Amino acid sequence: MVRAVGLSKVYGEDESLVRAVDEVDLEVPAGQTLAVIGASGCGKSTLLQLLGGLDRPSYGQVWLGGRRIDQVGERALARLRRKAIGFVFQAYHLMDELTAAENVQLPALLAGVSPRTARRRAMELLDRVGLGDRARRLPAELSGGQRQRVAVARALVNEPMVVFADEPTGNLDSAATHEILRLFADLRARGQTLVLVTHDERVAATADRVVSMRDGMVTSDTGHHPGGRPLGTLLSWEG
Repeated sequence: MVRAVGLSKVYGEDESLVRAVDEVDLEVPAGQTLAVIGASGCGKSTLLQLLGGLDRPSYGQVWLGGRRIDQVGERALARLRRKAIGFVFQAYHLMDELTAAENVQLPALLAGVSPRTARRRAMELLDRVGLGDRARRLPAELSGGQRQRVAVARALVNEPMVVFADEPTGNLDSAATHEILRLFADLRARGQTLVLVTHDERVAATADRVVSMRDGMVTSDTGHHPGGRPLGTLLSWEG
C-alpha cells in the first residue's frame, strides 16, 4: 500500500545541514496498522508528511497503491490527497464555523461527491464513531476527544486507501485518549490501513507493527504482520 525507498528530507547546507529523514526504506501492506515512535525531533512527523504527500522529499521515492507519487504534479497530488488519503492531526484542524456533520462532509464535497451522498456518509461515520447525536454541534461545543473523533470521521469520508495520524492523542486527557484508542482498534479490525506517528506507547500498542526512529533514521522494526490484505485495484484517484 505505502512504500518508501531511500526517502530523505534535508534542510540547509554545509555546516547547517539537517537530515530530518535520512535514507528511510519502509513498506506498509494494505490492511496493516503501523506505528512510528521516537523522541520529539526524531523525524517521525516529517516522514508522515512525506508519505502522505504533504511535503516533497529531497531524495528517494514514495509509492502509494503501486504508483510512484513523489514526482506527480501539484494538481494530481491534491487529487490524490482528496480521494486516496485521510489525515488526522494532533490539533484536529476542524472548521470552527461548521457543525460536526459539515466538517465531515467537507472533504467529500471538495472531491466532487454529491451533497446528498456526502451527508449520508457523514452521518454514517458520525454514528460509527459514537457521535451521531452530536452531528449539529459546533467544535466549540464538543470535548477534545469528541473533536478528535470528528476528525477521524472526516479522514474516512472519502474511503481512503490509507489514513495517516500525527500524534492523534497528543492534546487529549486519559479518558479522551481511551476513546481514540478504541476507535483505532475498531479501524484496525475493519482492515483500514493506518500509519500512526506517536510518542504514546498506548497508541503504539494498537498497531500490528512498530517502527522506531532516531535522528531521521529507522532504528528498529518489529517486522511485517501476516494480516495484510492484497492491494487489488486501488488507483481510482488517478482519474
